[in-house]
Amino acid sequence: MSGKKRIIFHVDMDHFYTAIEEKLNPELKGKPVVVGADPKAGQGRGVVSTCNYEARKFGIRSGMPIARAWRLCPECTYLPVNMQLYVRVSSRVMAILREYAEKFEQWGIDEAFLDVTARVKSYDEAEALAKEIKNQILAREGLTCSIGVSHNKLLAKIATEVQKPDGLTIVREGETREFLSSLPVRRLLWVGKKTGAKLESMGIKTVGELSAYDPSVLTEVFGVMGSQLYLMAHGMDNSEVQERSEIKSIGRDTTFEEDTSDFDLVLGTLDLLAKDVIEEVVENKYLFKTVTIRVRYENFETHTHSKTLPFLTDRLADMTKTARQLIRPYLVPDRKIRLIGVRASSLLPSSNQKKLI
Repeated sequence: MSGKKRIIFHVDMDHFYTAIEEKLNPELKGKPVVVGADPKAGQGRGVVSTCNYEARKFGIRSGMPIARAWRLCPECTYLPVNMQLYVRVSSRVMAILREYAEKFEQWGIDEAFLDVTARVKSYDEAEALAKEIKNQILAREGLTCSIGVSHNKLLAKIATEVQKPDGLTIVREGETREFLSSLPVRRLLWVGKKTGAKLESMGIKTVGELSAYDPSVLTEVFGVMGSQLYLMAHGMDNSEVQERSEIKSIGRDTTFEEDTSDFDLVLGTLDLLAKDVIEEVVENKYLFKTVTIRVRYENFETHTHSKTLPFLTDRLADMTKTARQLIRPYLVPDRKIRLIGVRASSLLPSSNQKKLI
């Protein structure tokens, strides 16, 4: 294998929040568990943060309104989000992964990319290394993960989803077309329900069919995203695994299971995301000045809006109030929302800063 050929790992912790809760409470193992908002007997606001595989058998999914999850399975164990705990475990898991990576890029709280090109000479060695990583995480944290291995980030991430939980999938050089061709188009990054339905209406159900489609027509229909879809269908991705030496921002977002114009649900979910962000800000001993919200409508039109406060803070009230102010102009009647997110930036360590009292 040429030294120029990359080998990339994508590591994804299996149902991370619920797996941690099951480790702390072994009696939950084998039972359906949901972490998220309080369902309040089917009247609760907010969404499912994550659920274990037993809960998924009832049709429950991340991003689903919590009230709907309760209607699908009122017998589930519903737990609040304990972000401080999850951040602590995440930090330990990411430290393990860093030990094996030439370059490391964390994605959210439970995913990471590792460039291991300099550590292995072949895919056989890569397989052995991936198994060692899985064993180390299991031995040291009692948690399982799934790993995708390939020559770029896109394929590694898609490969991770093929075998879950506790999976290991390798896509070698020359196997890209065979690996992708029969997959449903929904397996590609950024292809959600609406885009998937649009593609299917064009007779495109598999990635192979997408790869054979006229790219100019895709661009006409989807704009710039059409070109990206065509490249992804061919497994093309030159993006680097990027080292991040310091935290520049802390954010959370969620995609609603169904596009929604229920703005009480949107605001309630925004509050929960803000709470998660603040818990991680406090856990990492930061203060922030800038709040950013992100809104994606059902047609994938996406907006971000930021506000920089005149003071440093780590208070939930400051985050929630500012995020609600920023998002209100985007709560437009007859415009359904697909995704929302909130982020804290302009971070400084709290140890040498005076907070606003």
